[in-house]
Amino acid sequence: MDTYLSFIVHNELYAFNVIKVLEVLEKQRITHVPNTPDFIKGIINFRGEVVPVFESRKKFNLQDRPEDESYVIIVLDLTKNEDIFHIGVIVDRVKDVITFDEKEIKPVPAMSKDFNSDFLLGIYKLNNDFIMLLDVEKVFSLDEVRAMVEIAEA
Repeated sequence: MDTYLSFIVHNELYAFNVIKVLEVLEKQRITHVPNTPDFIKGIINFRGEVVPVFESRKKFNLQDRPEDESYVIIVLDLTKNEDIFHIGVIVDRVKDVITFDEKEIKPVPAMSKDFNSDFLLGIYKLNNDFIMLLDVEKVFSLDEVRAMVEIAEA
């Protein structure tokens, strides 16, 4: 059985494996860093560590979040080339913790040759909803991770 934390971004359901989730934080002050990629919102202090935060709506090419809209930050463990990083992901809200058998995961359907689905582990159907299961390790390219690390270390 696999356990996932489901969340909502722009009225769509996504989920991360709970093994990768460190904490869910309420909306807080994010320090903006100049000259960063547009999907990086800034940095936060997480348990004394500087953690870069990315805006899921920008990363997923969705409509911008209104400034006054509430959100939460999911802090994740990310591993690239045997290095472990912590990153924050801004989402609209957390929905549920769900547990299901891996056999229930449906493959991502082919949509077009321009659609890169590598970051999706698959799709889980819960009642009438589809939940896109995200592969934390593949949502970001190595260059994006390097950019986030440089921001955190600056």
